[in-house]
Amino acid sequence: MEGLDELVRQALDGDSTADSVEFQHRWYSWAQMRLVADATAGILSEAAVPTRAVICLIPRNRPSAIAAEIGLISARRTIRMIYGFQSPIGIARDVARARPAGVVAAVEDFTPELMAVVREQNLVGIALEEMGARLVAPQRPHFALGEFNTSDQPEIQVHTSGTTGPPKNVAFSYDMINRYMIGGNISAVVGAHTQIPPVLAIYPLGNISGLYNTIPAIVNRRRVVLVDRFTMDGWLDFVRRFRPATLQLPTSAFGETLKANVRVEDLASLDFISTGGAPLDPAIQQRFENHYGIPILPCYGATEFGGPVTTMTQDLVEMFGSSKIGSVGRTCGGAKIRIVDPDTFVELPRGKEGLLEVLSPSMGNQWIRTADIAVLDEDDFLFHRGRADGAIVRGGFKLLPETIERALTLHPAVADAAVVGLTDERLGQVPAAVVQLERHSAGTTAKILEEHLRQHVYATHIPVRWVFVEAIPRNTSLKADQVAIRALFEVRSGSSLIAS
Repeated sequence: MEGLDELVRQALDGDSTADSVEFQHRWYSWAQMRLVADATAGILSEAAVPTRAVICLIPRNRPSAIAAEIGLISARRTIRMIYGFQSPIGIARDVARARPAGVVAAVEDFTPELMAVVREQNLVGIALEEMGARLVAPQRPHFALGEFNTSDQPEIQVHTSGTTGPPKNVAFSYDMINRYMIGGNISAVVGAHTQIPPVLAIYPLGNISGLYNTIPAIVNRRRVVLVDRFTMDGWLDFVRRFRPATLQLPTSAFGETLKANVRVEDLASLDFISTGGAPLDPAIQQRFENHYGIPILPCYGATEFGGPVTTMTQDLVEMFGSSKIGSVGRTCGGAKIRIVDPDTFVELPRGKEGLLEVLSPSMGNQWIRTADIAVLDEDDFLFHRGRADGAIVRGGFKLLPETIERALTLHPAVADAAVVGLTDERLGQVPAAVVQLERHSAGTTAKILEEHLRQHVYATHIPVRWVFVEAIPRNTSLKADQVAIRALFEVRSGSSLIAS
């Protein structure tokens, strides 16, 4: 099998005039992509950066970031992904902790905070402009104190979102990416010609969904339509222009589509839509499928598993119909799953709710214990119930935030919601809600939403504090950012937007 670096180089050596990546309705050619890729790799080579030294990449969703990434891969570099959509202080902190030999980022991300780290650690700094790469840290680097990859293979290191505990870095070897992301990715075998719709890249390039979105497409010279972040207007524009038969969307898209009253004919080209990353409300799934006639195929995976370990398929939908609505499908790619008692960790029988454990062949032969609550039914379908570590215990009553969030989003004025537990001296914990309202719904108050909730959940589930925001904070996997959400209640403790 050819190595990942060889496959990327073959892609770069192809027709240089062909379109590669579209961004903001402008196509960038393979020649432009190669220019950035070769410049990035060349700067590191000229600076004599050791091959096994770690290189930090801060990838904003732009063509230049994809080009820099494939340039690093073609040079067999080990890449540490740094989340770019955070504060300058946060970016500088993460780079300093990585102790790399070099850092590659958009020119605007070389802030005073990051440059201070670059100077302190004598790093090679490479700034990405629209479609160019240049050296911004010309001082003579040294690498004695930096991190080196001790593996026999180069790798891409990605930060997790916390499925199996506190967030951490997970390393994917080039061989693993080649075998499981490319070899096992259906979209990777379709070839690349202009008659085939492009891949819509909506996820941050630095997380595992971003890798699955872009690397197989690049290796197979499949065109990519890249967006800065997911929006309703962005994905509908893509569907209307390219009329794809399949699509991948975050779970939040389906409720938004129903509320926006998107025309059935606008989505008529779609045979099915894949989704994952967060639980999908079965009621929303049923409403969407009934209205548009398009099956939704949920999957379940995590960075720690190397990608999806269960998925719903068209064949399964044809076999079981709507009887498995709410399931994330059966195991795929040779993975195994089991449900264990959260206290004894003894495996539970089918139909019993407990903690989910996963054995993913792409990550080794060890069972991985998650913090997810799930049920495995008699037909081997997995049903995800929520997070064990996210449960709110209010005076002895255990509340799942997902239950409250789903009830909130049933209100026509609510575009999105996130619920967390706050410490309470009397009850131990109490629920608190962050709400994103639909446009033109400014008159909606906490009292109105409380009255709505009482029609759908028990009184114990009613939040005692509220914050209204323009957008729910999200992490690299587009999941609600629990740290940022909790911080909202600290920052706005004196605000009139909070109802106690």
